[in-house]
Amino acid sequence: MMSTAVLPARLPEIIPLSPRVDVSEESLASSAPQVLELLLADMTTERNIIWATDDYAHLGIRFTADRPITVAAITGQNAGVIHPRVKKSKARQGGRAKDKAEVFTPPWQCNEQNNAVDEAWFGRTGVFNTATRKGWRTLTAPVQFDAEGSRTWKRYVDEPRLEVACGEAPYLVSRYDATTGEPIVLGRRIGLLDRKLRVVTENCHGEDEWLFWVRRAFESIYGFEFQGDSLLLARENLLATYVDYTRHALDRPPSESELLAIVGVIVWNIWQMDAFTGTIPLKTLNSNVNEPILFNTREDEGPPCRIRDWRKMETVEFRSFLKARPLR
Repeated sequence: MMSTAVLPARLPEIIPLSPRVDVSEESLASSAPQVLELLLADMTTERNIIWATDDYAHLGIRFTADRPITVAAITGQNAGVIHPRVKKSKARQGGRAKDKAEVFTPPWQCNEQNNAVDEAWFGRTGVFNTATRKGWRTLTAPVQFDAEGSRTWKRYVDEPRLEVACGEAPYLVSRYDATTGEPIVLGRRIGLLDRKLRVVTENCHGEDEWLFWVRRAFESIYGFEFQGDSLLLARENLLATYVDYTRHALDRPPSESELLAIVGVIVWNIWQMDAFTGTIPLKTLNSNVNEPILFNTREDEGPPCRIRDWRKMETVEFRSFLKARPLR
């Protein structure tokens, strides 16, 4: 067994299971403050992620686009200020769709596209589920791998995956329908990370082996997002997913050390970035927004975003990592 110290019994309130979908920053701050502080970290700047949107500017100077998101800004009298897109007003949803092309994909479409990725890797269809009209039918039999060849379950878990402009990360984890807010039960989830965690659970024997390969699964998935509130929600969704699968597989909540360790992976792999520059949003000086220069940093821009290559155990610029290890 690993650490036996567990978080308080209120853990389900901190990182809720279905049917609740919105993680409570207030409860997280009171019961596991280090976890929330780390969720707000930007690993490139070694500061906090920024709002990168003026949607909250009416709350004061601390909430303007270029200011950092702090624990104080999202707890206490501001508790609940950040919540999933489906709970935002129609006017705010429309504004973000217009300004930032923020459109969330229904899970059945995420599933069909994720199925296409897996079909290319496995060389066959119907690996995890079969698509139906605006839905899917989960296949409950264990996923079959080539035990002696190149398509082993360990290779699958290690295969890198990237969600571009990830929003709340519906392609990576599918705790809920991002378009309706309806929860999705564990056995029906279709995210790229959900699939890896299912494979780990089907193939590992014993707690230590399960924890080892679950971490490897988290190390293999990546996503970047411009807007800070959506980025925090994506990170929270990955963390809540970790809690869900730990409770399911090990019949216990994660220990505090386990939560901090997995968050340490999440904040490297799910990061804030302007896709046109490859740098932190709003760090470009005197730039012309009509001149996108995909990952071609100029002298007047901030430092290139850095991520973690967990297999080499080194920190690298995202664009150099992308060239060395193509992501799907």
